[in-house]
Amino acid sequence: MALRARLSRYRDFARFVAKYRRADFVTHAGGDSLPDVSADRQDAEAFACDLEGLGPTFIKLGQLLSTRADLLPPTYLDALARLQDNVAPFPYADVERTVQDALGVRLSKAFTEFAHQPIAAASLGQVHRAVLRGGREVAVKVQRPGIREQVIRDLDTLDDVAALLHRFSAATRNMDPVRVLEEFRRTMMSELDYREEARNMVSLAHQLRDYRHILVPLPVDDFTTAQVLTMDYIAGTKITAVSRVEWTEVDGAGLADELYRAYLQQILVDGVFHADPHPGNVLLTADHHIALLDLGMVGRLASSMQEQLFRLLLAIADARGDEAASVAIAIGEQHGDFDEVGLRRAITDMVGRYHRQALGELNVGRVMLEMARTGNQHGVRMSPDLVLLGKTLLNLDEIGRVLDPEFDVNGSTRRNATTLMRRRMLKSATPAHIFSSVLEVRDFAERLPARVNRILEALAGNDLRLKIEVIDHGSILDGLQKVANRIALGVVLAALIVGAAMLMRVPTPFVILGYPGLAILLFLVAAGGGLWLAWTILAGDVRRSRQ
Repeated sequence: MALRARLSRYRDFARFVAKYRRADFVTHAGGDSLPDVSADRQDAEAFACDLEGLGPTFIKLGQLLSTRADLLPPTYLDALARLQDNVAPFPYADVERTVQDALGVRLSKAFTEFAHQPIAAASLGQVHRAVLRGGREVAVKVQRPGIREQVIRDLDTLDDVAALLHRFSAATRNMDPVRVLEEFRRTMMSELDYREEARNMVSLAHQLRDYRHILVPLPVDDFTTAQVLTMDYIAGTKITAVSRVEWTEVDGAGLADELYRAYLQQILVDGVFHADPHPGNVLLTADHHIALLDLGMVGRLASSMQEQLFRLLLAIADARGDEAASVAIAIGEQHGDFDEVGLRRAITDMVGRYHRQALGELNVGRVMLEMARTGNQHGVRMSPDLVLLGKTLLNLDEIGRVLDPEFDVNGSTRRNATTLMRRRMLKSATPAHIFSSVLEVRDFAERLPARVNRILEALAGNDLRLKIEVIDHGSILDGLQKVANRIALGVVLAALIVGAAMLMRVPTPFVILGYPGLAILLFLVAAGGGLWLAWTILAGDVRRSRQ
């Protein structure tokens, strides 16, 4: 039965690949000319619909691909970003059986109330409203029966197809489908384990504890397993569905600024951020607070990456395009066809255009996604962290515009830069970090005398050597010799000019045009030598530019 299901999925996916193997986004994936406006929007929408028809795994794959501006053109990214995994709910009998098997207790013993109709249903699970025995109102997220096994079968199928595409298809080789699928497998396995989402809730709630108007639901540990997640129920309205009348009573500008500050702290200080803040996961509560839901997808950043992203955001905010290009190059992976000059020019122009836009059109997330796509066109594969962060900020900018149409992203970044830097420094000043630094200093101090003694002994014995590895030392030595010769000739010509100037004051019977003859001859020799030196330099530069 399992083999038959596997073969069926192979056939479904084979039809899908056959349909899109000649599509523009495959032909140009990772190449130098990704299609942009020219891509057919109808084809992009059809591609998204076909992915949706293949089932939950492929819906999630489409959502992941919507964050990869380095792989797909904008029209396909927009179509995939609108993919919704809202599906028909599964029967209550399956819900009851799954909860009882996962918790090891009858539903009526754990809850005084448990709604039969879900408040939300998705491809991996659905959410029911309930009340615990102690009176705590909760939301219970229940995984679809058999979904884990189905996802694993689909992932195995995708792995086989990705290996074949990587081996036999030159068009998709630059996309590195095997690497993309590895990232997707990690994401899916994490989302299928609700305990991971529970840990994300606790972590983010702790990080955002100082933000009074931002709420994160907390899990109920005793009623949470890999298939069932029980958490606080937060009543609210999706921010895109809030009426205009209610907005008049809300401090939208204050909420937008606080939400953006909270995400800057998650990204640049804590290194763990909610990576899926689209409007459907953000609620406005009755007391005008912001609630963040669906914390199954989070991004994690290393400390070095945080520092680079901090520099990148500040460079974008201050319109320093060249510095933004330097950071992008530093955090990217260079290919053989790396074009640094072209990339710097493109990113500088992009940052300049961004700052010339109207305030309501500024979108730092879109700039970062375009930067990733531009880098791929010029031989630099950007880190997936940068692409995920760009998608996160893109959604965050959309939420900020809903809260406050005149929200200034760049102004908020500049205002909070000092506070964020201070928090980063305080975070690094932990006892463990200080002790680690002390141990490194002690190790350096202990080894220093022996190393100094070895250097002094080598000096005393005339045995100090420097080992320098170069690709072509002969050409380098020839170049250094030419430089030394030109410098020596320049010094001689300068001496001739100085000597001629001094002889001008010495009267002699030998004159040329009324001036001392020897001084004039020295000037002529110096002028001839200077012209010859200039000619050789210019001719050499022209010759090298033609090679």
